[in-house]
Amino acid sequence: MTASPASETQPAEARRGSEFAELSRWIKSEGLLHRRHTYYALRIGTNLALLAAGVVAFVLLGDSWWQMLTAAGIAVVLTQFAFIGHDAGHRQIFQSRRGNDVIGYAHGAITGISYQWWVSKHNRHHANPNHEDEDPDIDILVLAFTDRQATTKRGVAHFITKYQAFLFFPLLLVEAIMLRIASFQAVLAKEIKTVRLEGTLLVVHTVVYLGAVFTVLSPGKALVFIAIHQGLMGVYLGCSFAPNHKGMPVLSKDDAVDFLRKQVLTSRNIIGGRWVDYLFGGLNYQIEHHLFPNMPRANLRRAQPIVQEYCTRQGIPYVHCGIFASYRQVLSHLHSVGATLRTPALANN
Repeated sequence: MTASPASETQPAEARRGSEFAELSRWIKSEGLLHRRHTYYALRIGTNLALLAAGVVAFVLLGDSWWQMLTAAGIAVVLTQFAFIGHDAGHRQIFQSRRGNDVIGYAHGAITGISYQWWVSKHNRHHANPNHEDEDPDIDILVLAFTDRQATTKRGVAHFITKYQAFLFFPLLLVEAIMLRIASFQAVLAKEIKTVRLEGTLLVVHTVVYLGAVFTVLSPGKALVFIAIHQGLMGVYLGCSFAPNHKGMPVLSKDDAVDFLRKQVLTSRNIIGGRWVDYLFGGLNYQIEHHLFPNMPRANLRRAQPIVQEYCTRQGIPYVHCGIFASYRQVLSHLHSVGATLRTPALANN
């Protein structure tokens, strides 16, 4: 893109601010911010049908080890429900906050995760992605994403961080459980406005879930069922989130970047067909999602070439790769940061 003489005399910050405005106009002119009600009706309907099928299978199979397959299937379906809850939190489904919140609370009840707690946490992530001090998604007790974070780890966290590249996927087995614990903690600490509503939804979810599992299954099978269901859901969620930013540049308070670059430089897209879109719940278009978080998931595929072309024109690195390449990059970064604690000087801390 050739800059006009007038634009060349503008301050750098002003030009950069106008870059995102220009991209936004392009996106809007393509109608990519228009809501996709039919798409979401079909997606939610499909998820409900799959969940109903899982419940029927659970009841019909009874006290059988075949139920472990049901546990795996329900883990996948509930993760798909979580993706819809994510979209509702960004107001992708309806124009109004109320409509999206109704969908969000309903999906929170189904997944057992506090909708408002997650929205608050996720909005802070979107405002400062991969920021060492501001992004809650890289402020994790047992993982480090910078050398500075690594040197603060003590005790068990120190040991885990030291070998975090090897322990990353096993740690995801408890991700779903930790989300549920954090949800209850947020309610009990009154960190959210809708304490009574969400507290009720979380309790009902837990009672119905545990009641059904321990009623249909013997205690031993019930515990295995819960472990498989919660473990696989955690792995699925973690494997969907990790490629988005992990292993990408981490910003600090000394980095002065405009909105466009802050979102693009810290994000990574996952390339693939529509099965990848479904598998990742649209999060594979992480760059486009971060630039336009209220863009309906179904429009992200069409927005991708526009954003990539614009970034190329502006000389902004646009990172995208395959699924397995993304995991290699994530693990390589974790291994590199963990090396800080594997050096002799810090090994005995």
